[in-house]
Amino acid sequence: MSAERWAAPEPAHVPSGDRPAYSPGEGPTQPLLELRGVHTHVGAYHILHGVDLEVPAGQVTMLLGRNGAGKTSTLRTLMGLWTASAGTVSFKGEDITKHATPDIAARGIAYVPETMGIFGELSVAENLLLAARSARRLADLDAKRLAWLFGLFPALKTFWAHPAGKLSGGQKQMLAIARALIEPRELLVIDEPSKGLAPAIVANMIAALRELKGTATTVLLVEQNFRVATELGDRVAVMDDGRIVHHGAMRELIEDSALQQRLLGLSLAAHQ
Repeated sequence: MSAERWAAPEPAHVPSGDRPAYSPGEGPTQPLLELRGVHTHVGAYHILHGVDLEVPAGQVTMLLGRNGAGKTSTLRTLMGLWTASAGTVSFKGEDITKHATPDIAARGIAYVPETMGIFGELSVAENLLLAARSARRLADLDAKRLAWLFGLFPALKTFWAHPAGKLSGGQKQMLAIARALIEPRELLVIDEPSKGLAPAIVANMIAALRELKGTATTVLLVEQNFRVATELGDRVAVMDDGRIVHHGAMRELIEDSALQQRLLGLSLAAHQ
């Protein structure tokens, strides 16, 4: 089916009724997602060592740290891909620690893994259809929401009928994020979306994520690209050796070079 069936709105916007449904009772910093004392073992390996993490509703929380610090392991654990051996994972106040991944996703959490996980032999359209659980045919997709996604990621409209495996790396990443957004989600969890992408593509992705941020979508974002972190983050948590060793406002980390050096071993300014 051709993408010409849908025309992008003027301007592109989140369809009405798709704002996050969760309204915390104690202000905008009430956690939508909360991990308390989370430990994870994979075989004989103790990967997470008591992770405490809060993701406030309506904000972008950056999860930073050196390679091997436990960031991806944290995402896999909160999504139920790995089971926490101790501690709790709560979403909107509900304990989801032992829930299966499909049950967690059904609660409104979308996960974009580092590997992107797209189906290369399927078209862009078919990849989006698979992610839209309420649609059985392309004609069932929400046309208004699809137009909004085309506004964020125009390449998806251009390559609507093309095999996803033939897209560029940046286009594949855009498709992976669009799949997570094809239906309303309360929390978007993204693992290193800019990894391996050219600077111009990263700039386009920052612009799209900034527009998404303007919709008050709650995002937990793992990144190694500090330009992305500084431009998008509201809050930040830094991991080391399977633990959260710092959390606070992103602005505080940006303005404190000594803290950057102590926590990350580098200067954010040098990576702009």
